[in-house]
Amino acid sequence: MKTTLQIVQERRWLPIKMILFGILIGIASAAVTVLYRFLLGQAETILFHVIGFTKGNLAYMLLWFVCLMILAFFVAKIVAWEGMCSGSGIPQVQGELKGYFDVNWWKLLVSKVVGGTLCIVGGLSLGREGPSVQLGAMAGKGFAKVAKMDKTKERYLITCGAGAGLSAAFNAPIAGVVFALEEIQKNFNSSMLVCVLAGCVTSDFISKNAFGMAPVFRFHIPDTIPLKYYGFLLVLGVLLGLLGVLYSTLLLKGQDLYGKLKGVRMEVKMMIPFLCAGILAYLLPNVLAGGHAMIELVTENCPPLGVLLLLLVVKSLFSSISFGSSAPGGIFFPLLIAGSYVGAIFGSVACEQFSISPIYLSSFIILGMAGFFTSIVRAPITGIILIAEMTGGFEHLLPLAVVSITAYMVAHMTGVEPIYESLLGRNIAKAGKAPEDEGEGTVVLTFMVGSQSMACDEMICNLPWPEHSIIAGIRRGNQEVVPSGDTMIRSGDTLLVLAEKEYLRMIMDSYQIISGEVEVEIPL
Repeated sequence: MKTTLQIVQERRWLPIKMILFGILIGIASAAVTVLYRFLLGQAETILFHVIGFTKGNLAYMLLWFVCLMILAFFVAKIVAWEGMCSGSGIPQVQGELKGYFDVNWWKLLVSKVVGGTLCIVGGLSLGREGPSVQLGAMAGKGFAKVAKMDKTKERYLITCGAGAGLSAAFNAPIAGVVFALEEIQKNFNSSMLVCVLAGCVTSDFISKNAFGMAPVFRFHIPDTIPLKYYGFLLVLGVLLGLLGVLYSTLLLKGQDLYGKLKGVRMEVKMMIPFLCAGILAYLLPNVLAGGHAMIELVTENCPPLGVLLLLLVVKSLFSSISFGSSAPGGIFFPLLIAGSYVGAIFGSVACEQFSISPIYLSSFIILGMAGFFTSIVRAPITGIILIAEMTGGFEHLLPLAVVSITAYMVAHMTGVEPIYESLLGRNIAKAGKAPEDEGEGTVVLTFMVGSQSMACDEMICNLPWPEHSIIAGIRRGNQEVVPSGDTMIRSGDTLLVLAEKEYLRMIMDSYQIISGEVEVEIPL
């Protein structure tokens, strides 16, 4: 068993190790995510080329429908081969970190890349961002497996890879860091932060070398919205909060409808969204794939209100049909497109009815994205930073915050769960999984005591510490304190805790509530 001094000395070098690991994971994640992003771009180009070539020729159009059915067949087989490649991928990563799943990393990488590409060739309304998060996470897991790392470091690298995947997908390194910690890991600590930061910056550097420095969305954005119009932002935030909940419900209802098709083969179910894509290809092609055509339409020359409403409704319904089928692909980008159209509709009405200058229409569009994302995902910090990075400017942070916080409050008050938590619960129920037992043995956990934590300025004996654990030591600056019941805990203290593996999750959750964030877990 390691001594307390050995544990402390090892912990001193942990940030350096985490930075090096982060750089390596950033490279691995970028390699997979950049490839995936390139393939999806080519797939979308092929899709619209085929539509243009076949439109107006009945024989060619029928032949394309045959090709779509073949694509659906192969996608269904891929999902049957590796079930964890279905859907967004973000709930699967969350489940992996919680111990519910143990995904085969290389099968996931192959199935997600191939399946996702085929879906975009077919025109399904799915995004690249959720899959990019999962691909990056599995690249991190693969690295940990090859290097024969323990479970704790594996979880660190999965989180790092997830953030790096989003960074490469959106050219948004800060958003990748925040998303990994706010939505994937759901806690902040220094070791994790430096690891994820190094991974996201590295991944972003490689992605920008491949795709250029331009932001994902190119808006002509004037000066920030004047303060006198902030009342409209509150109304927009309420609207986005309610519509975001409706959008989440629509996505889940899509899954429910497919679930009612008892006895229907997966291949047949998968043909439904591909058939819909074939019909829309010749009626309303802008709603196909991720939605780049829709965002270009609304930013270059905003169409009339009726057209905006039609595209929003059809895109939302088609996204539900596509995602509900369990096809490999995410909801991230399609929901941003839907949010942009809500913002465009609200902005058009505000400009027309309340004499607001039309130059602020682009601002309403990006505010719609941020608020809609926050309402559905409940990750407001990620939403604000993500949209700021995607549009290439941070001038709108204040209005973004106003709209996002309002949307968050409204969505939270409805009682509807965040979309990824709902999807995770469904995936767990579908798989019939329970968290894997940590097994017998003991580990050492270290916790940093925060200034606002329950433990700060309290004696050890007065706090509700969980069973099956013991505080073995306290590091205070350069001093080692041997704890007793009347030892006073101070802000900035590092607690060294012996914990039984069998109760590890319960112990970690309890200590995080009482004292602060977990830093590192060292097997003994």
